[in-house]
Amino acid sequence: MLPDYADGSLVNLMASIAGARGAPARHAPLALLPTARLSDARNLVLLIIDGLGDNFLKAHGAGSALAKHRAGGITSVFPSTTASAITTSYTGATPAEHGLTGWFTWLGAAGCVAAPLPFRGRGEDRLLGARGLAPGEVFRGASLFDALDAPTTVVTERSIVDSQYNLHHCGRAKRVAYDGLEAFVAATVAAVRASQARKFIYAYWPHYDGISHRFGCTSPQALSQFAAIDAAFGELLQQLAGTDTTVIATADHGFMDSPPEQSIDLEDGPGLSALLRFPLSGERRIAWCQVQAGRAGEFRDRASDWLGDRAEVRASRELIDEGWFGPGTPHPELAQRIGDVALMMRDCYTIKDWVPGESRHLHIGNHGGASEDEMHIPLVVADA
Repeated sequence: MLPDYADGSLVNLMASIAGARGAPARHAPLALLPTARLSDARNLVLLIIDGLGDNFLKAHGAGSALAKHRAGGITSVFPSTTASAITTSYTGATPAEHGLTGWFTWLGAAGCVAAPLPFRGRGEDRLLGARGLAPGEVFRGASLFDALDAPTTVVTERSIVDSQYNLHHCGRAKRVAYDGLEAFVAATVAAVRASQARKFIYAYWPHYDGISHRFGCTSPQALSQFAAIDAAFGELLQQLAGTDTTVIATADHGFMDSPPEQSIDLEDGPGLSALLRFPLSGERRIAWCQVQAGRAGEFRDRASDWLGDRAEVRASRELIDEGWFGPGTPHPELAQRIGDVALMMRDCYTIKDWVPGESRHLHIGNHGGASEDEMHIPLVVADA
């Protein structure tokens, strides 16, 4: 499914928040949460629970505080993954505009496939700065927070609070680190209560995502993590009572589980690896292929014959033309970053290749594709 960039996606939610805090919105506001609904609150808190899909919340959240305040469902962006969606939440831009097309992205200036969020080449234990690459050469989108007419605080985990990615995208916002769920709630409450001024607080919780990758999104471990973050959400609302605060909770993407037998290794394909110029980029659910010059057609034919109904093999450019990455002026390197051929995995299938220095592990939980479980995210709204 395509994201609903018209008025029903994460892009539109950020437009509603921007408008409510005096910034020019890059896109239309969210139909379920228009700007006027948010403008009067003294404090706006955006809580992003990484990986919490709306289908999961509806199936497993009965009686939860998050389900009690669910206002509806919206879509993520494409690819439905952290690198693309969190960048949208930081900039208000579509993936077409900000140009981050997956956890792994081809970066021409570095001459490699890299992971922009940790700012490292694929399989490398060194920062991209060692290749002479500055963050501004990778991250072109301006921070949305710098355009707001209200003080902004970003509450995020200590291990990432001062990453190159966060330093760029948080702009002039105050960054506050936390360790653990109790500290996460305390830091968010403290940011709200810091003054009587109109404020915006952006609070990010990453651990449901990590647990779901490792154990599966409906595993006992993931259900336990959901219960913990739901309890924290309820505690947050209690501690913010009477502060004239609107709390919006959502996610960057949803999840689906892939059994090991549906994990495909590109090396098993008929000569496909030999036709690539660089390792795969993107995600295990949507892989971008940089093919040797003049051989894209051959690669598509071979991949289609081998994968059959396990994947849709497309010319990458077609996805730009069809609007998968959203409206707006495309990033100048968008076409380069998605390469020549897209492997869009169907059902629960994933695809992977391996590079030296990379641990050979399989994710049980996956995202990045276009299924409803991956694409639908919740919209939770509560006034305190």
